[in-house]
Amino acid sequence: MSKLNNIFSIGLDDRDRLNKELGGGIPTGSIVLMEGDYGAGKSAISQRFAYGLCETGKSVTFLSTELEVKGFIEQMDSLNYNVEEHLLFENMLFLHGDLDSGGVLSADEEQQRQDLLTDLMEEDTIWSADVIIIDTFDAILRNDPKFEALVRENEERQAALEIISFLRDIISQGKVVVLTVDPSTVGEEAIGPFRSIADVFIELEMIEVGNDIRRQLFIKRFAGMGEQVGDRIGYSVRSGTGIVIENRSVA
Repeated sequence: MSKLNNIFSIGLDDRDRLNKELGGGIPTGSIVLMEGDYGAGKSAISQRFAYGLCETGKSVTFLSTELEVKGFIEQMDSLNYNVEEHLLFENMLFLHGDLDSGGVLSADEEQQRQDLLTDLMEEDTIWSADVIIIDTFDAILRNDPKFEALVRENEERQAALEIISFLRDIISQGKVVVLTVDPSTVGEEAIGPFRSIADVFIELEMIEVGNDIRRQLFIKRFAGMGEQVGDRIGYSVRSGTGIVIENRSVA
């Protein structure tokens, strides 16, 4: 079988070179881990993935722990990623994970939080799409009391492995799962297992050059690539344009 048949193109070849820089797209049956500190561009890149995938005919579930649907649509529009039609025709399912209680939780709210990860894994609708994007996954880990309890008992690695087992079952169906993570918010023992098993592992970096802030994708692992994938891809995020691949070196 051609490698092309084992890859989900992220499209938009007439607008940017991201698909080409990533070797033609994301390998099917992959867990993609995208790490970056706050402001590094995780949401913008994952939104670019989501829109491009829908444009190429793939179905996408996008779960955001930060944006509600109105904010999501406005942010996508600001990048010229007009998703209204994809949402209307259910090519994309957008979900907001409301994790900010804003204060002390009631007993009922606490019980809901107790089942956060379990409910996520048991909700079949979330996992029915070709590609599932969770932005940001670390917020779910940090807000799940069961995971928090295991962290206190130094058992977070075991908890992570149980989640990974579930994700492996999902991608065995030829799906792709994209997880964005801010590594500064979770411990090494919690995030380490996800780094180890990720088929595609991308770090997003911001580098200050004089008064300029330059961004890059640092490709640390890319299993099952189509064409050659570069180690570092410089990019910017521009209002009204979206992701723009930069030729300049950021090393």
